[in-house]
Amino acid sequence: MRSVVITSIAMVAAMTAQARAQTGSRTDSLAGRLTERAAETREIVYFLQQPATHAFDLYHDYTETRPTANQYLNVVRAGSRVSNPSAVVLDTGAPLATRILKGAEVTRAGLTIEEPLTPETEVVVIPFPAPPAGGSIRLRISETYTDPARYRLEGDELIWDRAFGRARNAVVLPAGWRLTQASIPAVVSLTEDGRIRLDFTNPRPDEIKVLIVARRR
Repeated sequence: MRSVVITSIAMVAAMTAQARAQTGSRTDSLAGRLTERAAETREIVYFLQQPATHAFDLYHDYTETRPTANQYLNVVRAGSRVSNPSAVVLDTGAPLATRILKGAEVTRAGLTIEEPLTPETEVVVIPFPAPPAGGSIRLRISETYTDPARYRLEGDELIWDRAFGRARNAVVLPAGWRLTQASIPAVVSLTEDGRIRLDFTNPRPDEIKVLIVARRR
């Protein structure tokens, strides 16, 4: 029996070594797709203003561990407009500088984004101290958006219609509104000031299309 155990351990060791060798030979694009989804460290919370304004505030928390990373680029979705960006290092409370670049300013700044660049493209740029090797830095980024197409009032109903790509997303309805429908399951709770909050979990590597309908209380 002991020899069987030893053989099994040897087989496991060999398989582990082989797996490590295969991982080392993968391209960066493949390695990125195999990142553990449960280790996702980005969280975002939307605080909806009254729907007639089409506006909402948000903050998203983000942890960076790469020693080569020293700035965060937030590309604004087409059809949205951003204002009032701010950022802070949650580890220390230190504020960070922010700026909004639009269209050709992105190219002149030497920045590369994954989406097609148009004259209307907006990018929020936030420099931060690069984390030390083996360490991390935790950021909180706050912004205000207006998005008439995805957040609007239709008759007496509030309509929120946006896709979420992060693993954890939350939406807080405006004061005085009650939830009537949601296209994606959510944990529904009340905030301390009596507003309705919906927490969504997206375990998939793609987006979930979240449609929320609410009415006045």
